This record gives sequence, structure tokens and C-alpha cells, in this order.
Amino acid sequence: MTTMERLHLGEVEVSRIVYGMWRLADDPDRSQAHVRAKVEACLEQGITTFDQADIYGDYESEGVFGAMLRESPGLRERMEIVTKCDIMLASGKFPDRRVKHYDTSPEHIRASVDTSLKRMGIERIDVLLLHRPDPLMDHRATAETLDALVAEGKLREVGVSNFRPHDWTLLASALSRPLVTNQIEISLMALDPFTDGQLAFLQERGVPPMAWSPLAGGALLSGPDGGALRTAMARVARDRGVDLAAVAVAFLLRHPARILPVMGTNNADRIASFKDALAVQLDRETWFELYAAALGHEVP
Repeated sequence: MTTMERLHLGEVEVSRIVYGMWRLADDPDRSQAHVRAKVEACLEQGITTFDQADIYGDYESEGVFGAMLRESPGLRERMEIVTKCDIMLASGKFPDRRVKHYDTSPEHIRASVDTSLKRMGIERIDVLLLHRPDPLMDHRATAETLDALVAEGKLREVGVSNFRPHDWTLLASALSRPLVTNQIEISLMALDPFTDGQLAFLQERGVPPMAWSPLAGGALLSGPDGGALRTAMARVARDRGVDLAAVAVAFLLRHPARILPVMGTNNADRIASFKDALAVQLDRETWFELYAAALGHEVP
């Protein structure tokens, strides 16, 4: 069996493939046994890092996960938990909230962290990410709060999500410790980070990026717009004896920035096959065949 590679996000060691739980609360079966089965299917293949957010499942995913952890407390010691805050959904759970917005104020970050800890029944979050850049962020106040939460033992490390390099450097300029990751959209159908400086910025700093929606929300596996890309992926999958998902993930793993794909599904068979991507070795020309097919033309 291929061994799951591990990387460091600051002091937190994480698995190279991450299980994303944004769909956890969408599963009709929310029983603790069913959630535990999905978690154990990840752990069995060396996937120990689990990605959450306060808003996932309309603010319910962390609670579903937490109910399972309370029933099986020994599992917490075998995993790293990432969660996020700052998006304020216009949700029926908050009828007085007029508009979806962002909030990186000290008051909200503290309240969100405390709520996430309570929902999941844990004492510390391994990595907290700010979910979206906030145009009204007071970077000094935000950084002071994040530093304090680390000092208090509520967080181990801090990162961001969907930040551009200028957003990153603004916040980083006021933090006492480095940001450890940026979770951005990267896939064969979201290629901009390869050329717009996002990956280069992180690679230069030795910071592993996390990739959300590495299968483009499933569009890389099915749907009407397969064309040349799906054909190229199918050829590589056939030659390597794997499925399309493994090829899509291997495409990201090949990049020297050390991308951490965040895989989200409630399908047990797909969870069990996550590790297959680790065995797919893409040579340079094969990688560019996929890249060109995704672009729709050869590289300049």
C-alpha cells in the first residue's frame, strides 16, 4: 500500500490528502455510526486531517462531527482538525442578519472559535483559517486576536482561505507567527492559480496550499462538458489503472508547491479510493497534456 505523505503546516503535521466535511450535514444519515465509518475509512488510509468551517451545512456540520467525537473520544487523538470563520451567512438560523457578509472583528473571531470548540467538543483547533478576505478587516486587531488565541491554547496554528497575496501580506505583517496555509480553489477546471501568482507566492515562502474543490464539484467526473479534458483524463486513468478522480488529484500532487487536496464526499467507495491518487506518477509531458486539454489549447 502507498504510504500517505505528511507535511507540516507550522507545528501541525497533516496528511497530504485532507477530508473535507462541507457536505457532512447534507448526508441523510447523520448517525454517529455512519459519520464514524467515514472518518475511520479516512484514517485507515492515512488521511488524518479533517477540514471544517463554522458555516458548513448551514452551521450544522461541526455539530454532526462533534456528536461523533463525543461518542468516540479516542478518535480525536488520531486526527488534525481545521476549521474556518468570518463568513456570516444570511441564514434562517440568524433571522436578524440582513445580508451575507464577512466579519474579522476580534469579537466575532473569539465567539466563532468558542462556538466551534463547543460544537465539536474539543479543547483546541489545530488550524484556524479566515474563510474569506474581509474588506473591513483591521489587520492589527485581527492579528492581535489570533495571536492571543494561540497563546491561550485554543488554536495551534493560523492560516487563511481565498486570500490573494496582498491580503496575505497585510495580515501577516501584524502577526507574531507565520500564516501556515492558504486554502484556494485549484483543479483542472480552476487553473488560474498556476499562472496568476497565487501558487508562486506560496511556493516561494515554502507554505503548502490547500486546494478546495479539486474535482471541480464533481464536474471533472461527469457532466456534459467533458470534451478533450475528459478524454485525456480517461486515457491516463486507463493506463494507470485508476479512476478519473485519482488522475485529477495526482495532477495537483505533481506540483512542487506541495498542494494539499481537500476531498469532500459522502460516498463510502470514493472515500476508500482517495489514496489511489498517491500511486499515480505523472511525468512532465503527461502533466502538460492534461493542462493543455484543460486550457483547450496548447501552451504558448
